[in-house]
Amino acid sequence: MDIVGGVKLTDGSEAKIVSGIDDHSRFIISAYVVERATARPTCDALALAMRTFGVPEEILTDNGKVFTNRFGKGPGEVLFDRICRENGIKHRLTAPRSPTTTGKIERWHKTLRAEFLTGKVFDSIAHAQTELDVWVRHYNHERPHQSLGMVPPWERFKLAGERPELIEHDDSVLVPSGPVTTRRVSSGGSISFATVRYKAGGWLAGQNVEVVCEDGLVKLFHRGELIETHVRRHPIEKETAGQHRNRKPRPSRPTATAASVTRKVDASGNVCFAGTSYRVGSKYRRRQVQVAVVGDTVEISVGEELIRSHAVKHDRTREHGALANPGRPGQPHQRRMTPRVRGVR
Repeated sequence: MDIVGGVKLTDGSEAKIVSGIDDHSRFIISAYVVERATARPTCDALALAMRTFGVPEEILTDNGKVFTNRFGKGPGEVLFDRICRENGIKHRLTAPRSPTTTGKIERWHKTLRAEFLTGKVFDSIAHAQTELDVWVRHYNHERPHQSLGMVPPWERFKLAGERPELIEHDDSVLVPSGPVTTRRVSSGGSISFATVRYKAGGWLAGQNVEVVCEDGLVKLFHRGELIETHVRRHPIEKETAGQHRNRKPRPSRPTATAASVTRKVDASGNVCFAGTSYRVGSKYRRRQVQVAVVGDTVEISVGEELIRSHAVKHDRTREHGALANPGRPGQPHQRRMTPRVRGVR
């Protein structure tokens, strides 16, 4: 399995694809579009592939930390390795600096970019996944493959017969069970815990995350979702002191302005604030969202859920006017209308 980027979205961001290919038949068993190729989405892609096509005897990956920690610091196995172990899969790793070892999947990525990704921009991850599923189905079942004697990959893949079923991973292990402490994410996208910095992600800058230390791992949660898993790198003797700091949750972040306003997302998936368009996403078309300015960031929320953050692009001198009449929560922003007076004959 491997990860490839290049899935361009209309909001300017770029998603990734967790991909997998059967070594013998060149059949694509995974083409899963994710916003960020962190541990959990990558393992979701692995689980989906095994539910659909069965459990393989071996999996070959590179040495990325979402796949393994065999060459990392500290104890503990990552979730990908754990799923392989629980399903009796031999997890093979490429030798360092040996990209040709995964030559078949790299060749698939070249085809994917040339025939599917190049020149395309998708409205959302869901849109990209739908289009990709259609293309992969054609690739697997109809498109002749030169290395297979000009037959589609399915013709060889189906000869393998039935494979063992997936042993479902117990998601309860991802629920915080150890001591929980909070840390605020820095502008660089990391937190400090027990004198060591751990990456949380730049998209969470200024937000609070919950830190849980379990089984030699440091897990970061945001609003109930596991966002990152790291192998412990901090001194074990400093862990208890780190866990007792900030045990009580504090507000997510100080607000630069207390006011927020409600805007209706237009047909393009954008909202207008202070004369500037900010991307929300096509799935929120025609819905009302709350817009607030926090420091140098415009935050867009639905209820209590933060759905988008953008660096401020609008003229700051127009900000006060945009926030002057926030109204009651959930009420649409009201524009002032100048009465139109018709002439009387």
